[in-house]
Amino acid sequence: MIELMPLWMFAVICLALMIGYPVAFTLAGVALIFAGFGIVTGIFDANLLKTFPSRLYGIINNYTLVAVPLFVFMGVMLEKSRLAEELLENMSKACGRMPGGLGISVVLVGALLAASTGIVGATVVTMGLISLPTMLRRGYSPAFATGTLCATGTLGQIIPPSIALVLLGDVLSSAYQQAQLSQHIYNPRTISVGDLFVAAIIPGLMLVVFYLAYVIFCGRFRPSLVPPAITEERVAPLRLLASLLPVLLLIALVLGSILTGSATPTEAAGVGALGASLLALWKRQLTMSRLLEVMRSTTRVSAMIFTILIGASLFSLVFRGFGGEELVHTFFSQLPGGVFTAMLVVMVMIFVLGFILDFIEITFVVVPIVAPVLMMMGVDPIWLGIMIAVNLQTSFLTPPFGFALFYLRGVAPASVPTGAIYRGVFPFIVMQLLLLVVLAIWPELVTGLSLQ
Repeated sequence: MIELMPLWMFAVICLALMIGYPVAFTLAGVALIFAGFGIVTGIFDANLLKTFPSRLYGIINNYTLVAVPLFVFMGVMLEKSRLAEELLENMSKACGRMPGGLGISVVLVGALLAASTGIVGATVVTMGLISLPTMLRRGYSPAFATGTLCATGTLGQIIPPSIALVLLGDVLSSAYQQAQLSQHIYNPRTISVGDLFVAAIIPGLMLVVFYLAYVIFCGRFRPSLVPPAITEERVAPLRLLASLLPVLLLIALVLGSILTGSATPTEAAGVGALGASLLALWKRQLTMSRLLEVMRSTTRVSAMIFTILIGASLFSLVFRGFGGEELVHTFFSQLPGGVFTAMLVVMVMIFVLGFILDFIEITFVVVPIVAPVLMMMGVDPIWLGIMIAVNLQTSFLTPPFGFALFYLRGVAPASVPTGAIYRGVFPFIVMQLLLLVVLAIWPELVTGLSLQ
């Protein structure tokens, strides 16, 4: 009976989350219920629960996770500073004469915002409010327009600085240490958020190129989706530079300090938060009421993330107490095809779970279970982290619970049917899966820029 308890726990968690119960309390509640049942029946060691306070202290004392509220603050502050509006307006004028010029400007601005905010929701909502009415007014297909906006908004999931990479970096670091302990070896190498940031640069840029190629192709050969370019008002080069310069400067300060080793991701997040505040002040958008609004939004998002992390930590503790890790290891080791099949199964599982679970839930619940086993089988932890990050990005686009779809649905006109949004994201999901295949064939695209 004890052998099946981890499977029952995972099944109950997925069912409860699909019903709509709060994630953090569901994770903790299910863990405590199963632990209580196990204690009563004598198949669970109650002393394991006594180690939970030390786990909580480890979360509170985790220096890496300080970057989460700082990056959230930076993203929300940039959203309120109206920097994106000016950038989109000028970029659309600069690209307006090209086939699919407005779509090209959306992808480029989305990539720049992803590299300066790292928050998917803020990017999707901001660009949806600014660009979607214009795209529809110029005859763009509702499916193409909404799909482009949703997919571009999710670039903040893979292009650093990304909150998803911060969370993944912390989880993978713990998984790597656990894999070493399980094999009774010591390797001085550590897995840091900075490693993932560096490794994500090429995959992030490749995804931008895929999106641009698709938009340009539709602009040239699919006039029913993207109408021919019309004569546009030209934008003065100085005006375009003035809108680009603040964003590029912020990216250089945040990413440049990490890539050169001048600052840790947490320190760079502090620089980014200060830089975003100075930009808002420079654009005369930093008022006391707006600052309070940004702080409230930051607190809400950060509290949600850390509450889920605490619930997931308790769930992981009980899951391992029932022998879940050994069960997963046994299952993977018996698969035909070895590492390849195990990695394929994990990628398919994460992709399927992305239809019903958020990336935070998968990061805190699924990754700690499968990552140590894969690392013990010889999978490179940095490559594994980027593969998981790209796969998790699809969870924002896959119906029925893709969060990017919900974000855009909330700001899209009533004339845009929900079915059009679902159809529009399909080509971009295919492109993200194509990127996974490319990275699986050529892992050097991930590991070639490693800081190690």
